[in-house]
Amino acid sequence: MKNKNQFYLKNGEKCNVFAGTHKGKSGKVTDIHLSKTGHITITVIQANGIRFKTLGKNVVVVK
Repeated sequence: MKNKNQFYLKNGEKCNVFAGTHKGKSGKVTDIHLSKTGHITITVIQANGIRFKTLGKNVVVVK
């Protein structure tokens, strides 16, 4: 079952990572991509400029 949050991801929105390798990190969403296997991958840019990739199911959008 897909996480409901991944359907609301948009470029430029602030997000927090709550699971996976990058748990506890936050930043802005960029480069949303749907992989061949059907998973949504995103690139997150932190405030200090460091980028990392994670799955869309591991993030929640901060309003």
